[in-house]
Amino acid sequence: MIGYLMLGTNDLDRAAGFYDALLAELGAKRAMSDPGRFIGWSNGTGPMLAITRPHDGKEATVGNGVMVALAAGSKEAVDKIHAVALSLGGTDEGAPGLRAGTFYGGYFRDLDGNKLVAFHM
Repeated sequence: MIGYLMLGTNDLDRAAGFYDALLAELGAKRAMSDPGRFIGWSNGTGPMLAITRPHDGKEATVGNGVMVALAAGSKEAVDKIHAVALSLGGTDEGAPGLRAGTFYGGYFRDLDGNKLVAFHM
């Protein structure tokens, strides 16, 4: 149902480096871009994740309550993605662990403060 998700950034180059390394852990690579404006990544099977400078030219801000969920193939993949995010300068929002029965997730924020979770069920 979801075709793509776009997150705002104030530093496209810095965010691109973060997501190039992070999303490679999920088998994704750059799928489309408009130089200086946006970049999108895809693993070829699911929705695309993109970063963009806001179209209105104003500062990108974090949406309160907005979170991107990255489907990982195993608990080990969740652990690795969470660790990679932190090693790239992301901040911890909740260490990987079991939550709500069968939901295993690790929460973090990217370099612009957007909240993400790597999860496995």
